[in-house]
Amino acid sequence: MQRTTFALGSSVLILALAACGGQGSGADGGSGTGGEGGGLSGEVVIDGSSTVEPLSSAAATNFRDVEPGVNVTVATSGTGGGFQRFCADETDISDASRPIKDEEAEACAAAGVEFTEIVIANDGLSVVVNPDNDWLECITTEQLATIWAPDSEGTVTSWNQVDPSFPDVPLDLYGAGTDSGTFDYFTEAINGEEGAIRTDYSPSEDDNLTVQGVSGSQGGMGFFGLSYAEENADSVKLLDVDGGEGCVTPSRDTVQDGSYAPLGRPLFIYVNNARYAENEALRTFVDFYLENEETIAAEALFIDLTDEQAAQAQDELASLVG
Repeated sequence: MQRTTFALGSSVLILALAACGGQGSGADGGSGTGGEGGGLSGEVVIDGSSTVEPLSSAAATNFRDVEPGVNVTVATSGTGGGFQRFCADETDISDASRPIKDEEAEACAAAGVEFTEIVIANDGLSVVVNPDNDWLECITTEQLATIWAPDSEGTVTSWNQVDPSFPDVPLDLYGAGTDSGTFDYFTEAINGEEGAIRTDYSPSEDDNLTVQGVSGSQGGMGFFGLSYAEENADSVKLLDVDGGEGCVTPSRDTVQDGSYAPLGRPLFIYVNNARYAENEALRTFVDFYLENEETIAAEALFIDLTDEQAAQAQDELASLVG
């Protein structure tokens, strides 16, 4: 399945989906009444991380084959933007590439929005360079910090400043924008503080733009989700990362076993508890999502859950039922 990436807040995938018969209240007033042929009608509203969007869209596409009567809307306003809508009680599910922040959870509580966090898949953050970069196969986290730290702005501008053995080629940096969970995760993992980063790079919520930038510049470097690096293997070069225990190639196995540290991560969906209880279309969709997580992760080019994670996700789902 080809991944499609959208500028945050600008694009929406609308899919006609359905669940099993029953009745509940849909998102934003949508009906959950049984439709023609006994299937549900109504809607499910999802917003949030552009990284997680391919998972939710794959779930929606597969679910459509089961029941075609519920409209599922998948938008990409970023993890932070998704939580803003979710905590304002505007959405049913919030896609997130990081855990919810304390202040976001407080906003939900203030609005009376109770939620359940479910780990839905795994991902690795990839570090990529231009294919013509012949001086680097593996990069240490210390070198990444030298490149991306706030203090490096305007001072570390060439590859030979990262390591004297590297050529005098200008650094040309691309990466996630500040509303992205990928941005939050990368800055904390590499620079030790969420949001701490030099500002003289080209940020974007559209991973396509990062690919274009890195592939068009010999000194280019960028970061985004592993699945997208694998999809664009002809355009960018994926680096191994040394987090202190030697060089590790990002892969399904190294992400699942934790050896791709510190850039392996879980991905989440957050489900509105009240809407799940009231809206049978939402309830059936979420149940389907979890029951088919391995297939969905494979189709969306992500890494499926470990047995332990899958068991925990089922426990979280059971808690929604009460």
